[in-house]
Order: sequence, then C-alpha cells, then structure tokens
Amino acid sequence: MLLAELEIRHSRSVAPTRRVALGALWLPTDPAPGFGGILLAGIVAANVCVLDDDLRDELDALLDDLDRGARIAQPRLRHRFQTDVVGLDRSHHRLVGSGEAMALELDEHGAVLPQVLGAAYAASKLSYRARGSVFRLLRRATRWSGGNDDRLVGYLTGDEASYRPWRTARHDEGWALQVLGFAAHTEPSRHAILATFRRLVRSAHPDHGGSSEAAGQRITDLTMAKQILLAEP
Repeated sequence: MLLAELEIRHSRSVAPTRRVALGALWLPTDPAPGFGGILLAGIVAANVCVLDDDLRDELDALLDDLDRGARIAQPRLRHRFQTDVVGLDRSHHRLVGSGEAMALELDEHGAVLPQVLGAAYAASKLSYRARGSVFRLLRRATRWSGGNDDRLVGYLTGDEASYRPWRTARHDEGWALQVLGFAAHTEPSRHAILATFRRLVRSAHPDHGGSSEAAGQRITDLTMAKQILLAEP
C-alpha cells in the first residue's frame, strides 16, 4: 500500500549547474508528522551520513531557516532551489506499508545532496499546522548514521528498541537530553549536540576547572549521552 511519495527534480550528473525542484508529491501529515513526514525524514536520514561535516552543519542551519519561514537566499548548500523543472532529472521516493510494517523505497540513482535538499524544501511547503512536527523529525533524521537499513523506520517512528538495544532503562533519550542540558522532548540538531558535548567535556576536565574526582564519570556520561542522541551503537 502506498503511504506517501515524493518526486525530486534535480540537475543531471553531466550538467554544469546544480539545481533542485519539486515534482509530484503526496505527503499526508494527519496526524502530524504523518506518513509524509516519515518519508521526508527517511530521505534525509538515508543520505545525510555521506555528507561532510561542513555540509551537515549548513543543513542544520537551512532546516532552522525553513522551519521558521525565513526567506532563503539562493543558492544554499551549493544548489539553487527553483520551480522550473524543464531539463531536470527526476528521483522518485515512496513510503509503502504492508500490515503494520512500513518500508522506504528510495530512488538511489541521483546525487545525494539534491535528495536531502528536496526533502527539506518539501517540508517547508506543508501546512503550518504540520510543519513543526515534521521539522522536528527531520532534525532527528540528521542524527542518523546507518543509511537506509532495516532499523531506520523504527528510529524515525520512536521504536527505540530497534536501534539502541544496548541502552539501559536509565540511559535513555530523556536522560541524554538532561545530561547535555537540552529541554525534554526536543530534537536538537547534530551540530548543537556536538558543540554542546565539546563545551561540556572541556569544562568538566580538571585542566579547565572541573573536579578531579568527578571528571571521569562526568565525561563518561557526556560521551554516552552524545552517542544516544546521535544513534551511535
């Protein structure tokens, strides 16, 4: 059963320009983030792991700008977003269901970055009522590092046992957010997690005023919290 689909138009590999546009789409978001939000987040999560750190930081900033409805000067992340699709290649992504199971059917023939950007710009076209929930899910997606494997849908839909079997009841996502000083039930960006982790590790070190007795456990907790929020086994 088809649950959501998105067509992303993008420059062909031989083209000298880098352009992205949206084609046909069907992105149900009721109740938010809905199947449409899961598909968009799946596209981002499956592709983001191959981007370098600078591009991932730029993506975090773009998601924030799109979420708050800011004017987006073009190009962003080396690509120009446009409405004209003439001459552009197409990639077709789908979320399908069978019983209670869902699976991502992602078109992998195009370059990675246009797929990520297409999903981000598609999220910005959703209704205001759904956009906040969808962008929170996209931020979660940017923290995924496993590609499009069989754990991804579980990660996006909150089935934590499917991707973090090593965690204890104490070391869950709520604990990790608290350790790093984020508000409960938020989805901090990958950039924010890493920046906060580095700052807190530095302040915990005895060379920078941290307690010699407590430094070891504090740094261990900070490291585990970072791993939990970045979905690192």
